[in-house]
Amino acid sequence: MFKSLPPVTRWLLFANVGVFLLGMLGLEPLLVSLFALWPLQGPFRPWQIVTYAFLHGSYLHLFFNMFGVYMFGSEIERALGARRFVEVYVSSVVIAAVAQLIVTTYVFPAPYPTLGASGGLFGILLAFGLMFPQRRIMLLIPPIPMKAWVFVTLYGLIELGLGFSRAQTGVAHFAHLGGMLGGFLALRNQGRRRPFS
Repeated sequence: MFKSLPPVTRWLLFANVGVFLLGMLGLEPLLVSLFALWPLQGPFRPWQIVTYAFLHGSYLHLFFNMFGVYMFGSEIERALGARRFVEVYVSSVVIAAVAQLIVTTYVFPAPYPTLGASGGLFGILLAFGLMFPQRRIMLLIPPIPMKAWVFVTLYGLIELGLGFSRAQTGVAHFAHLGGMLGGFLALRNQGRRRPFS
C-alpha cells in the first residue's frame, strides 16, 4: 500500500508517525517546548512555523490528519508533481502558522501552543476542491455524497463560524483557514486556474 503512494505523501506519513513515536518515548515535553507553535508572547522561535506541523496531541489527532493527507495528498501530488505539491503543503503550513500567531496575539490571546498537520491538510483540501471540483466525496458522518467544491466551501464556512463563535475550544480554526489560504495562494502562484476560482 505505502509503495504505491507518491514520495512526498509517503514521507509526510512516515515523518509524522515517527515524531509521534518519539514523543511516546518520553520526549513529548521537549518536542512541544521546542517545536510546537507558541504565541509570540511565549517561547516562540522562527522554526516553529514549520515544525509544529509534525507534532500531534493524540492518536486520533494524528490518525485523522494523516488519513486526510493519505486520501487527498496523494491525488494532489500525482496531479502536480512532487515539487509543486511541496509548495502547496509548505505554503499551507506556514500561512496557517501566521494566521494562528495573529489570532493568538491580537484577537483571542492564548498562552497555549499549536500543533498538528491540520493547516497543511486544509491547504490540500482546498487544492483538491479547486483542481477536482466535480469529484464526489462521501462523508463518513453523515454518509452524504457531495461534490468536492461544495464540501470544501461548507467546511471553510463551518471553520469560520466555529472560529468566531469560540464554541469549540482547543481547535485552531483560524489556522485551518490560513491553511486553505496558503493552498489557494500556492496554486495561484503556480499559474493554475480552476473552475472553482
